Amino acid sequence: MIIQPKIRGFICTTAHPSGCEQVVLEQIQFVKSKGSYQGPKNVLVIGSSTGYGLASRIAATFGSGAKTIGVFFEKEADEKRTASPGWYNTAAFEKFAHQDGLYARSINGDAFSNEIKKRTADLIRKDLGKIDLVIYSLASPRRTHPETGHVYFSTLKPLKKSFTGKSIDAFRGEVKDVTIEPADAAEVESTIAVMGGEDWEMWIDYLARENLLADGVMTVAYSYIGPELTHAIYKDGTIGKAKEDLKATADKLDRKLKALHGQAIISVDKAVVTQASAAIPVVPLYISILFKIMKERGIHEGCIEQIQRLMHDHLYSAHPPARDAEGYIRLDDLEMQKEVQQKVMEVWPTITSENLFEKTDVKGYCDEFYRLFGFNVKGINYDAEVNPFVKIPSIDSDPVSQNT
Repeated sequence: MIIQPKIRGFICTTAHPSGCEQVVLEQIQFVKSKGSYQGPKNVLVIGSSTGYGLASRIAATFGSGAKTIGVFFEKEADEKRTASPGWYNTAAFEKFAHQDGLYARSINGDAFSNEIKKRTADLIRKDLGKIDLVIYSLASPRRTHPETGHVYFSTLKPLKKSFTGKSIDAFRGEVKDVTIEPADAAEVESTIAVMGGEDWEMWIDYLARENLLADGVMTVAYSYIGPELTHAIYKDGTIGKAKEDLKATADKLDRKLKALHGQAIISVDKAVVTQASAAIPVVPLYISILFKIMKERGIHEGCIEQIQRLMHDHLYSAHPPARDAEGYIRLDDLEMQKEVQQKVMEVWPTITSENLFEKTDVKGYCDEFYRLFGFNVKGINYDAEVNPFVKIPSIDSDPVSQNT
């Protein structure tokens, strides 16, 4: 099969296995280039197949020699379509981990379900004994509650009043204004149910009851705050309410884990191109401006650079940098530098469709988006036939989820 990108709105409906493998290999090579460190030994990554979750698995495995179990929900290829990029990412990750003699096992299914929690616990008990680091990095548009069966959907909306702001169609190179009506109470509640901390707490409580958490265990969830420019649609919107719930959950889990001399932490990360961020109005334009400024200053980072820094400099350093007043680890420190944000604010009002490519790095934004799906990767011949039916060596799939 010859696989080319097919863009629909803010998603790509195809993925390239060789491109995804090369992107994973580049991340592994970056981590190896930084040298090994004394870090976690047995790691569970919930949401491990893309973005920060994948970077967490790579950084722990190839930086610290950790044994990892990854949980995710991805689609295998069939006769009509390629696999999802997370499937190809995981296949590549396991291939390289096993080549280096490192333990890596994967569970594919609905991480919100009790069944996947039980299956994961059984595998931990069988192979690892206890976990010393739990990364929670789920990004999903919906969640079926494991106790009630109710299906919740997340929304990207402001609160109380409508929002109008500048955004872009990055692939057409067009600047446009968008207006988004405010969320109602049900939409706020539903977004919190999907993107807040309840499921994170369910995971940690379950693993604790099963006596699978090691003494000194750490659990980390990822968040984003961003500049005032994006607050109306993000920090002060429905997602922001979910992130507030995530922080409250971290504080609760931190108290619970004291008995194990453990801690629950939230890492506030930099704006990056993800499938989720591409769907948020205003954010693609902000990222395009930000990337240009940070690249010019030589301080640009992607997921793997930040997570390697998180592991090496913060979580497993004898002298970690101080956290902020609310207890967050701030990996967005370079993004939020005063000079960087001042420059963003100078450029923002001047952007038009005519000068978009001159004043922003929208090309870099689009390249990063394509790379999420294994496209625009150097060294890959996209006119060549490729086998889309790639197997994940250790996969333990939920047959029900695979048919949905």
